[in-house]
Amino acid sequence: MLKLVPATTADTQTIHDIAERVWSKHYIPNIITQDQMDYMMEWMYSANSLAKQMAEDAHFFMMDYKGQTVGYISINDNDGDLFLNKFYIDTEYQRLNLGSNALALALSEFPGAKTIRLQVNRKNFKAINFYFKNGFTIEKVEDFDIGNNYLMEDYVMLKKLYEK
Repeated sequence: MLKLVPATTADTQTIHDIAERVWSKHYIPNIITQDQMDYMMEWMYSANSLAKQMAEDAHFFMMDYKGQTVGYISINDNDGDLFLNKFYIDTEYQRLNLGSNALALALSEFPGAKTIRLQVNRKNFKAINFYFKNGFTIEKVEDFDIGNNYLMEDYVMLKKLYEK
């Protein structure tokens, strides 16, 4: 049974460790370089960065599956327009349909939300297909300058949650 548990700053190391394992296995070397991964891990996954995100407006949830922390999800809510910031499942727990279940559970935390958007690397075919399967469409193609001469070359994907 999968459940979501609100994350706290006590979870920042676990979040960082899961991100590092998933990124190392999935992104290197075909999607981004090791140097870019190291830069992004410090930028987005340091304890200070995660604590700041939590203190501002990111809702973090840890995924608990049979008593094990298997992943995490982070969503920002801008008046019913959600943005999925982070969504990772530890590599040994992938392919168990936990992702679709976790996404549905996370969305249930935001009743009345109208849309959810996300950014996904254009070379991350596995994730893109997952989002297609879960009702997202590509809204636009965009490049984001993240500093240090790195770009995030992404699709912005959208899912409408209900029609007015």
